[in-house]
Amino acid sequence: MIIRPDVKVHEFTTVRKGSVLCAGARVGFNCEVTAAFVGEGTVLGHRIGVNRTILGARVHLSAGVTVAAINMTTDMRKPDREVIMRTGNGLYRSGTPQFGAVIGVDTQTGSNIGIGPGVAVGRRCQITSGVTLAIRTVPKDCAVTAPHTMEAGVRRRRRSFVR
Repeated sequence: MIIRPDVKVHEFTTVRKGSVLCAGARVGFNCEVTAAFVGEGTVLGHRIGVNRTILGARVHLSAGVTVAAINMTTDMRKPDREVIMRTGNGLYRSGTPQFGAVIGVDTQTGSNIGIGPGVAVGRRCQITSGVTLAIRTVPKDCAVTAPHTMEAGVRRRRRSFVR
Protein backbone atom coordinates (compact mmCIF):
# COMPACT_ATOMS: atom_id res chain seq x y z
CA MET A 1 0.00 0.00 0.00
CA ILE A 2 1.30 3.45 -0.91
CA ILE A 3 -0.14 6.62 0.60
CA ARG A 4 1.31 9.90 -0.64
CA PRO A 5 1.38 13.26 1.23
CA ASP A 6 -1.76 15.23 2.11
CA VAL A 7 -4.11 12.22 1.83
CA LYS A 8 -7.16 12.20 4.12
CA VAL A 9 -8.95 8.94 5.00
CA HIS A 10 -12.10 9.18 7.14
CA GLU A 11 -13.11 6.81 9.92
CA PHE A 12 -14.56 3.35 9.29
CA THR A 13 -12.76 3.21 5.93
CA THR A 14 -10.55 0.33 4.84
CA VAL A 15 -7.67 0.74 2.41
CA ARG A 16 -6.45 -2.72 1.48
CA LYS A 17 -3.18 -4.16 0.24
CA GLY A 18 -2.11 -3.15 -3.27
CA SER A 19 -3.79 0.27 -3.16
CA VAL A 20 -2.14 3.54 -4.13
CA LEU A 21 -3.53 6.85 -2.84
CA CYS A 22 -1.86 9.74 -4.69
CA ALA A 23 -1.16 13.17 -3.19
CA GLY A 24 -4.20 15.13 -2.07
CA ALA A 25 -6.66 12.21 -2.38
CA ARG A 26 -9.69 12.25 -0.05
CA VAL A 27 -11.49 9.06 0.98
CA GLY A 28 -14.82 9.50 2.78
CA PHE A 29 -16.54 7.73 5.66
CA ASN A 30 -17.18 3.96 5.45
CA CYS A 31 -15.38 3.31 2.14
CA GLU A 32 -13.47 0.27 0.95
CA VAL A 33 -10.54 0.66 -1.43
CA THR A 34 -9.09 -2.66 -2.59
CA ALA A 35 -5.98 -2.88 -4.81
CA ALA A 36 -7.01 0.37 -6.52
CA PHE A 37 -5.08 3.33 -7.91
CA VAL A 38 -6.61 6.63 -6.70
CA GLY A 39 -5.25 9.57 -8.68
CA GLU A 40 -3.97 12.91 -7.39
CA GLY A 41 -6.67 15.14 -5.90
CA THR A 42 -9.39 12.49 -6.33
CA VAL A 43 -12.34 12.57 -3.92
CA LEU A 44 -14.29 9.48 -2.87
CA GLY A 45 -17.52 10.38 -1.09
CA HIS A 46 -19.06 8.28 1.67
CA ARG A 47 -19.86 4.56 1.30
CA ILE A 48 -17.75 4.04 -1.83
CA GLY A 49 -16.45 0.62 -2.85
CA VAL A 50 -13.70 0.52 -5.48
CA ASN A 51 -12.08 -2.80 -6.24
CA ARG A 52 -9.08 -3.25 -8.54
CA THR A 53 -9.88 0.03 -10.28
CA ILE A 54 -7.85 2.86 -11.79
CA LEU A 55 -9.14 6.35 -10.96
CA GLY A 56 -7.52 9.28 -12.77
CA ALA A 57 -6.59 12.61 -11.21
CA ARG A 58 -9.34 14.87 -9.81
CA VAL A 59 -12.10 12.26 -10.16
CA HIS A 60 -15.07 12.89 -7.85
CA LEU A 61 -17.26 9.93 -6.87
CA SER A 62 -20.33 10.86 -4.82
CA ALA A 63 -21.84 8.69 -2.06
CA GLY A 64 -22.85 5.13 -2.76
CA VAL A 65 -20.73 4.39 -5.85
CA THR A 66 -19.65 0.76 -6.22
CA VAL A 67 -17.21 -0.67 -8.75
CA ALA A 68 -17.37 -4.45 -9.07
CA ALA A 69 -14.27 -6.40 -10.10
CA ILE A 70 -15.50 -9.87 -11.13
CA ASN A 71 -17.94 -11.16 -13.72
CA MET A 72 -20.96 -13.17 -12.63
CA THR A 73 -20.14 -16.87 -12.24
CA THR A 74 -21.82 -19.91 -10.75
CA ASP A 75 -19.50 -19.60 -7.73
CA MET A 76 -18.70 -15.93 -7.03
CA ARG A 77 -15.96 -16.98 -4.60
CA LYS A 78 -13.94 -18.36 -7.53
CA PRO A 79 -14.03 -16.00 -10.53
CA ASP A 80 -13.26 -17.99 -13.67
CA ARG A 81 -13.59 -15.53 -16.56
CA GLU A 82 -11.07 -12.90 -17.60
CA VAL A 83 -12.38 -9.32 -17.52
CA ILE A 84 -12.24 -7.80 -21.01
CA MET A 85 -12.66 -4.10 -21.77
CA ARG A 86 -14.62 -3.33 -24.94
CA THR A 87 -13.76 0.00 -26.53
CA GLY A 88 -14.39 1.63 -29.90
CA ASN A 89 -10.87 0.61 -30.90
CA GLY A 90 -11.27 -3.07 -30.00
CA LEU A 91 -11.01 -5.42 -27.07
CA TYR A 92 -8.45 -5.08 -24.30
CA ARG A 93 -7.70 -8.07 -22.13
CA SER A 94 -7.04 -7.42 -18.44
CA GLY A 95 -5.18 -10.70 -18.01
CA THR A 96 -7.08 -11.41 -14.79
CA PRO A 97 -10.56 -12.50 -13.69
CA GLN A 98 -10.48 -9.65 -11.14
CA PHE A 99 -10.42 -6.16 -12.63
CA GLY A 100 -12.78 -3.27 -11.94
CA ALA A 101 -12.86 -0.22 -14.20
CA VAL A 102 -10.83 2.67 -15.57
CA ILE A 103 -12.29 6.10 -14.78
CA GLY A 104 -10.72 9.05 -16.56
CA VAL A 105 -9.29 12.32 -15.29
CA ASP A 106 -11.78 15.00 -14.11
CA THR A 107 -14.79 12.65 -14.22
CA GLN A 108 -17.66 13.32 -11.79
CA THR A 109 -20.50 11.09 -10.61
CA GLY A 110 -23.76 11.47 -8.75
CA SER A 111 -24.72 9.07 -5.98
CA ASN A 112 -25.87 5.43 -5.95
CA ILE A 113 -24.09 4.26 -9.08
CA GLY A 114 -23.05 0.72 -9.98
CA ILE A 115 -20.13 0.15 -12.33
CA GLY A 116 -19.42 -3.35 -13.57
CA PRO A 117 -16.08 -4.99 -14.33
CA GLY A 118 -14.35 -3.91 -17.53
CA VAL A 119 -16.03 -0.50 -17.84
CA ALA A 120 -13.91 2.34 -19.24
CA VAL A 121 -15.05 5.93 -18.64
CA GLY A 122 -13.25 8.67 -20.56
CA ARG A 123 -11.94 11.91 -19.17
CA ARG A 124 -14.18 14.81 -18.19
CA CYS A 125 -17.36 12.70 -18.11
CA GLN A 126 -20.37 13.19 -15.87
CA ILE A 127 -22.49 10.27 -14.65
CA THR A 128 -25.77 11.23 -12.98
CA SER A 129 -27.27 9.52 -9.93
CA GLY A 130 -28.85 6.09 -10.27
CA VAL A 131 -26.91 4.95 -13.35
CA THR A 132 -25.68 1.37 -13.72
CA LEU A 133 -22.90 0.74 -16.25
CA ALA A 134 -21.91 -2.74 -17.36
CA ILE A 135 -19.53 -3.85 -20.10
CA ARG A 136 -19.28 -0.59 -21.97
CA THR A 137 -17.07 2.32 -22.81
CA VAL A 138 -18.05 5.93 -22.23
CA PRO A 139 -16.09 8.25 -24.59
CA LYS A 140 -14.42 11.37 -23.20
CA ASP A 141 -16.50 14.51 -22.58
CA CYS A 142 -19.82 12.63 -22.30
CA ALA A 143 -22.73 12.75 -19.87
CA VAL A 144 -24.51 9.55 -18.80
CA THR A 145 -28.02 9.89 -17.39
CA ALA A 146 -30.54 7.47 -15.91
CA PRO A 147 -34.21 7.54 -16.88
CA HIS A 148 -36.08 10.06 -14.77
CA THR A 149 -38.96 9.08 -12.54
CA MET A 150 -41.23 11.24 -14.70
CA GLU A 151 -40.65 8.74 -17.51
CA ALA A 152 -41.50 5.70 -15.39
CA GLY A 153 -44.71 3.96 -16.36
CA VAL A 154 -47.46 3.47 -13.80
CA ARG A 155 -50.47 1.29 -14.55
CA ARG A 156 -53.27 -0.30 -12.59
CA ARG A 157 -53.23 -3.96 -11.82
CA ARG A 158 -55.81 -6.00 -13.70
CA ARG A 159 -56.96 -7.86 -10.61
CA SER A 160 -57.52 -6.32 -7.24
CA PHE A 161 -56.24 -7.91 -4.07
CA VAL A 162 -58.46 -10.62 -2.59
CA ARG A 163 -59.68 -9.84 0.92
